[in-house]
Amino acid sequence: MTAAFFADEGPPEAEFHPGVARRMAHKTVAAGALIRDPTDRILFVVPNYKPYLDLPGGIVEPGEPPSAACRREVLEELGVDLPTGRLLVVDWTPGRGPWSDQVQFVFDGGVLDPALPVRPAADELTGIRWLPLHAAEIRASLRRRLSLALTALTTGTPIHAEMGHRYH
Repeated sequence: MTAAFFADEGPPEAEFHPGVARRMAHKTVAAGALIRDPTDRILFVVPNYKPYLDLPGGIVEPGEPPSAACRREVLEELGVDLPTGRLLVVDWTPGRGPWSDQVQFVFDGGVLDPALPVRPAADELTGIRWLPLHAAEIRASLRRRLSLALTALTTGTPIHAEMGHRYH
C-alpha cells in the first residue's frame, strides 16, 4: 500500500462514543494460494496443528492487505517468494471448534514445477502434497471452495461463496 491511498481517505475518523469500535465483532481473515503443477495437481500443505491438508497461506495480520498476507504466508510456509495472482474466491466459513468464523481469500498462486525445492516451515508443517483435488483429504467446505477457485481460473471471474457454496 502506498501513502497516497491513505492521503485520499483524509484523517482517521474520531470515535463519537468511546469504546464502541472495540466492542464490535471482529472476524478472522485468512488468505491462501491455489498453486498448481503442469498436470493441474494442487499443492497442499500438511499442518501439524489440524488433521486435514490445507492450502499454503494463513491469517492476515492487522493492517495487512489479504494479497500481501498471502505472499508473506507462502514465503514463510514454503520458502518460495511467489507473486500473488488474481483473486479467485472470497468465502465465509462459520466458527467451528477452536476456530472463529473467517473470511477467506483464495488467490491464484500460479503453476510451479514440483521439482522446485520448497522447505516446509518446521514449526507449523510436516510436509507438502501435490494432489488432484478429488484425492485430497480436506474438509468438504475447502473442497467446494477449491472447486470454485478452479472455475474462477477458467472463467476469469472471482466468486463469492459462503462455506464453499457459491452465493448468488
